[in-house]
Amino acid sequence: MIDRLEVLDIRKQYNSRFELACSFDATKGAVYTIAGPNGSGKSTLLRILSLIEPPDSGKVIYYNDGASMLNPYKNIVIRRKVVLVPTRAGLFNETVFNNVAYGLKLRRTINSVIGDRVMEALKEVGLAGKEYRNALELSSGEAQRLALARALVIDPDILFLDEPTASLDPDNTRVIEDIISEWRRKTNKIIVIVTHNLHQAKALSDIVIFMYKGKIIESSSVDSFFKKPSTKLAQKFICGEVY
Repeated sequence: MIDRLEVLDIRKQYNSRFELACSFDATKGAVYTIAGPNGSGKSTLLRILSLIEPPDSGKVIYYNDGASMLNPYKNIVIRRKVVLVPTRAGLFNETVFNNVAYGLKLRRTINSVIGDRVMEALKEVGLAGKEYRNALELSSGEAQRLALARALVIDPDILFLDEPTASLDPDNTRVIEDIISEWRRKTNKIIVIVTHNLHQAKALSDIVIFMYKGKIIESSSVDSFFKKPSTKLAQKFICGEVY
């Protein structure tokens, strides 16, 4: 099991005006929220952490029982245990069941196990009974819950979420937050969330990582961050003066 993620001095240059440059450390059993104004590099960092996009320099190190695992971007064992749920679910023009089953089929899971795990995942996200509907017919809230089911069904060691409730109504937002909290309680694995929703960060997080212009300005417990942030930039962000 992946029990720790370490990022050492990663850098990513996009143009002459923006460079991501930061270090990061996450261990199992905690929820990490990456927050900051638009254009801070939050989603870029998440793509690098989740092995979708390599940095220009620096190291991304995954640990299994305390031992580092080599070449994460080329290590299929690691890549199969890490999943990123994007802001907008990229669903297939297939049934809800087939959408959730896709990752298991890629992993050559036997059919009887696929059926059980898909139905359990759909139950967890409140979509039981809709397995034979076309995924493209779902509401936006249901589609996001389906994206979560597709991620959770493979039992990842690290779950990355990029704005998981962006543009959703309060009811669906609450459902998705409950799903995340319950999965954390059941598995005790690493969860990393990018969100603009400070109420969500406060409700779900153990650690808040505040980013600004490609750098991590502050990393602290959720209580410390919201009660007494250590930097003026973080104070202004919480007060809505930086966005």
